[in-house]
Amino acid sequence: MANLKEIRNRISSVSSTMQITSAMKMVSAAKLKKAQDAITAMRPYADKLTELLQSLSATLDADSGSKFSTQREVNNVLIVPITSNRGLCGAFNSNIIKQTQHLIDSVYADKNVSVVAIGKKSSDAFTKQNRVVANKSDVFEDLTFDNVAAIAELLMDKFVSGEFDKIEIVYNKFKNAATQIVMTEQFLPIVPVEGDTNSNADYIFEPSKEQIVEELIPKSLKTQLYKGVRDSFASEHGARMTAMHKATDNATELRDQLKLTYNKARQAAITNEILEIVGGAEALNN
Repeated sequence: MANLKEIRNRISSVSSTMQITSAMKMVSAAKLKKAQDAITAMRPYADKLTELLQSLSATLDADSGSKFSTQREVNNVLIVPITSNRGLCGAFNSNIIKQTQHLIDSVYADKNVSVVAIGKKSSDAFTKQNRVVANKSDVFEDLTFDNVAAIAELLMDKFVSGEFDKIEIVYNKFKNAATQIVMTEQFLPIVPVEGDTNSNADYIFEPSKEQIVEELIPKSLKTQLYKGVRDSFASEHGARMTAMHKATDNATELRDQLKLTYNKARQAAITNEILEIVGGAEALNN
């Protein structure tokens, strides 16, 4: 059995760790509320804008289609994994990295695959493979629509120029604090809507359907990426809050076990001392 000093040191160490994890849990909980409100308010607008755009694009003739909906033979693929800049959030980052690696190794095994990393963890993972063409991890330092829109413009330029034939984003979709869903969405070319496209018959277009689509597409793409980054941001704080909650519970359990072990060791030491005293007294009496 470990001596009392070693056990006391371990109890002190575990207690310090428990204070840190508890503080991190409270910080993430405070940030989660704001991030959750932001993505909850934005999601219906982003989904409706994408739905409207896809429906309008499907009614256009092939010759009048947008440069962002051009279907080409897929040889060069760009993947945009969205992770965090920090760890201590459970499997949040590893799930994105695994999904991106699956796309590279399986889905696009015979293609040239590059990565635009959003988040330091994805940048570190794929820089080792020499796949990162741009690192946009600094966007989380000031997460605004304009800063994310600049990244979306970079992606659109790379597609229009023909540098890449397909662009996909991989991110965690926020469901609740304990659940994040790994999503893989095609960013470019625009995915045409399936099914009946006559739902727009009652719309009056001014100045024209084509011009409206051309103006909506860049805004819709920027909004789509911003929604993905916002989803990931909320998911990060939810995952970190959950991970730190579990870490705090584990530290509390370990501390209680160590205290029990310490008390048993202390009682054993006291009992031995009593036995030695009694034994010495008996020896003197004899």
